This record gives sequence, C-alpha cells and structure tokens, in this order.
Amino acid sequence: MIIRSMLIDRLTKAFRAAYGEEPVRLYAAPGRVNLIGEHCDYNQGLVLPCAIDRETMIAVGDSDGNHIEAVAVDLNGQRDRFTLSGELPKAAEDWKNHVRGVAYFLQQRGHVLRPARLTIAGNVPIGAGLSSSASLGVATGLALSRHSGIELDCSELATIAQQAENDFVGCACGIMDQMASACSVAGTALLIDCKTMDRQPVAISATLSIVIADSGIRRTLTESLFNARRVECEAAARHLGVEALRDLKPAAVEAGRKSLTDTLYRRARHVVTEIARVEVAIDALKTGDLKLISRLMRQSHRSLRDDFEVSIPPIDQLVDIIAESIGDRGGVRMTGAGFGGCVVAIMATDAVEEVVASIESRASETSDIKASAEVYMPSQGAQIVG
Repeated sequence: MIIRSMLIDRLTKAFRAAYGEEPVRLYAAPGRVNLIGEHCDYNQGLVLPCAIDRETMIAVGDSDGNHIEAVAVDLNGQRDRFTLSGELPKAAEDWKNHVRGVAYFLQQRGHVLRPARLTIAGNVPIGAGLSSSASLGVATGLALSRHSGIELDCSELATIAQQAENDFVGCACGIMDQMASACSVAGTALLIDCKTMDRQPVAISATLSIVIADSGIRRTLTESLFNARRVECEAAARHLGVEALRDLKPAAVEAGRKSLTDTLYRRARHVVTEIARVEVAIDALKTGDLKLISRLMRQSHRSLRDDFEVSIPPIDQLVDIIAESIGDRGGVRMTGAGFGGCVVAIMATDAVEEVVASIESRASETSDIKASAEVYMPSQGAQIVG
C-alpha cells in the first residue's frame, strides 16, 4: 500500500535522524469513522464505527536509561522524555500526555515497561473527527507493551488508551474510538455494545463505499462543549432514574419529558433514538439497503444538529451539498464529536466518482467550506507492521 509505505519511510528516516540507529520494530493503529451511533458510547449504548486506512505509526528502539524518549515527527520534531519510576507528571502538550498516560496506566496494571526510544508519525487528519488521538493512544499501548514482552488483548489496549485520554489529556470520551482502533476487522464495521463491551464485526455490502469529506474546520475536544454534553447526558439519566441513557427506550424519555429541562430532554432524545438507529443500520449495511441507509443517516444528522447541538452551519451546508449529489444512492451525516471535522457518506459504489467530483466542485464555490473528499477502506485494528 503506497500510503503506508510512505509513512514507514518517513518514520524510519526520522528514527535514524533522532537516535542514530535503526528501529527494532514498527507498530500501527488506525483512525476510525463512526458510521452511526454518535455520542452513544459514554451513555453505554450501541455504536457502529469502522477503522480506516489512515493510521498512527510508532517506531521503537532500545534505550540505555530507565526512561522513555519520544519524537513527534509531524509536530516539527517535538520531543519528550520521562522516567519509568516515581510519579509521572502531566505535560503541557496533549500528544505527550497520550504517551505518558498510556505508560502510566500500563504500570498501574502491574506491567514492567522496558525503556524505549520512539518516533511517532501518522496520516490521520488531526482534529477532523477521525480519532487521531485514539490511534495515538492505542499505537503507543501496543508499542510499549510488545517492546516490553507484554501480550495484551485488544480490548485492554483500548481501555488503557481511553484512561490516558480521560485522565491525562482531560477529554471525557467513551470507549468507542479506542475500541475501533484496537479491535476492528478489515473490511467490516464493528458493532460495540458499550455497556457489556461485547463487539462483533458487521459485514458491509460490496455494493457500498464509504466516502469521507473533510470540512477543514478543526476543533479540540477538551476545548469544545464535548465534556459538557457528557455532563448533560449523565444529569438526564439521573433525573430519569437510570444508570445511563442506554437503559431507556424513546417512549420512556417522552414519558419523562415534563420533568426534564428542554435541554436535557433533547440530549436524552438524541441518545435513545440514535441507539435505535444503530440497531436498524446493521442489516441495512449488510444488505446494501440504500433507501434505509439514507433515511437513518438523515435522521441521525438532524438529531445531532437539533437535539444534541454539536453540528455547526458549515457542516450542515456540506451535508446538504452531499445529500443533493447522492440523491437516493446513499446517505450522509456529520461524524465524530462535532463542532467541525468530517462528514461521512455511505453510497452506492458506482456513484462514488460522480459524487466526489461534485462535492469538491460545489464546496469550492462556498467561502465557508474548503472540503476534500476521498474513499476510505474499512481496515484492520492495531497491528505489528514490521
């Protein structure tokens, strides 16, 4: 694969430049796109993401001291260095806290880490809603654990990466992104029950393609309203007497509407209806039911826009442009946490070339949107590269 070969070449050259030797091994973890089931994971619901053919890759080598050294190739060669004994303080930069947090939680679980030198590079767009942060955390967990002779289940890798993002980086994300990055199966979506942690691959009809349009609008989750949405969902669940919104059906939310503020009601309504859409979408993906896919994705986007209030006008405009281009040949919605980032479309494969050309030409006519669109392939989760 040309994209991966270019990344490997860039990463190994950076390792040689930073440390004067060849790396021992390379590890990778992909980004992900969530097809449907947005903001459901931290509400213990169902989600349906898939890994994408863009990844974070880490080259690893031995170190003489009792510390980890890391170089962020894509961030102008920023460096970090921390010891593997004693307290592990947080750093000012998020990427350092992903690496430090993963090392910290591996050690908290009783694992003895081997000193290491790392270089880190990737091709997952940063801040685009495709989980560049989760892929960094999962890749770091795989690299540090395997370098230390530790074999971890993919779900444990995901949990450690999530803990790092929650407690070191400060983003109250659920488990979906890390689980998709760690555990996905090539060519399929991954249905995750975020209450039981059960997961299963979901076939995607060969008649369908996944197109992601990047709006170019970037956001940082810890600086957005993402954490506030989680607080609101938890407040709605407590008020309605359940552990999480997953435990409610839409009828129960409607029955409790009068006792909720309008904001909490709308947050809860989005979550419970979105979970219901995931259940229906499974068969639609398997069978390639374009009419149903179109309806579900349209409902999902409207719910995210109106009830959960995480979309923004330029994203809505991009969704409308793509919906008009696709017509009845697929569906489209915002994807990721919101407040910018990407739009995902699932469409008939024979419509891709025409639709992608239309997206880019029409978006270029709009001053608010500088979108680029590409086909992304459902890919394998975290793995040893070489």
